[in-house]
Amino acid sequence: MISQTEENYLKTLFALTRVTGEASVNELSKQLNIKMPTVNSMMKRLAEKDLVIYESYKPLKLTAKGQHEAALILRKHRLTEMFLVQKMGFGWEEVHPIAEQIEHIQSPAFFNKMDALLGFPKYDPHGSPIPDIYGVIEADNYVKLSTCSVGQQVTFRAVGDSSEDFLRFLNQRDLALGSTLTILGMEAFDRSMTVLYGDNIKETFSHLVCEKILIAHLSD
Repeated sequence: MISQTEENYLKTLFALTRVTGEASVNELSKQLNIKMPTVNSMMKRLAEKDLVIYESYKPLKLTAKGQHEAALILRKHRLTEMFLVQKMGFGWEEVHPIAEQIEHIQSPAFFNKMDALLGFPKYDPHGSPIPDIYGVIEADNYVKLSTCSVGQQVTFRAVGDSSEDFLRFLNQRDLALGSTLTILGMEAFDRSMTVLYGDNIKETFSHLVCEKILIAHLSD
């Protein structure tokens, strides 16, 4: 059995290692806001359970078992977020802290039933892929809005930051997943972008915001 605390470590390490396959103890410590000696102790414990590859002064890696367990935790979290939005009427900015609590329920049948009631969704309310019952995550080809050029039309598919503040920022500008954006201009100085979307809404977004908006080209 994996404890709630261990699940939180695995889920965080999974996110940190998605691109390069490894992460440092320092990165994990900062992400969790936990002191490094405590993180080291937990890594030793998870290594004993064959969930993490841990060696002093070397990057951390998840084992195949650790990746599988972490993906199943993500499955529970993202299914819960979708259920809260689709079936209970919560806003996408409200669901993360609730899902953080529910994800620790140790009942695959509970979450499989939730999955079925939702119609087996592929993505959560923030556009992140939901792992299947085997912990397999569907890949996507999303890129940051900041990488696009003037004149392109793209579709808003996911957010790279699901914090309440950022999601409320998007709500206030009526920008939702599935929106088609036309890039009207880009400032050379600060790389801010002016885009057109929705009912003829024109907004200028900072480079920071554009880095957090994940898109797909209309041909994808």
